[in-house]
Amino acid sequence: MNRIERKITKIGNSYGITIPNDLLKKAGLQHGDNVQLEYVNDEIKITRSRKVSLPEGISEDFFETVQETMVEYDSTIKGLVDR
Repeated sequence: MNRIERKITKIGNSYGITIPNDLLKKAGLQHGDNVQLEYVNDEIKITRSRKVSLPEGISEDFFETVQETMVEYDSTIKGLVDR
C-alpha cells in the first residue's frame, strides 16, 4: 500500500484524517502515540514525536539547564576527552 486517499474531516476547530491500522503498523505507530506534523516542500510530513517524558520529580526546565551548562563548560567537557 503506497498511496491511499482519505477525506479531510472537521473535528471541532481542527481537521483530521483517518489512517488505516496496517499503515500505522508499517510506520511503527499505534493508537495513543504522539506525532509531529511538518510542512515540507508542499507536503505534510508526519513523524513519530521525539519528545521525552520526564520522570516524576524532574522539572520542565531540566534539559534547558543541561543545555546551558553544556554551552558554558563546552571547552572543559571536550578537554576531558584527552585525559
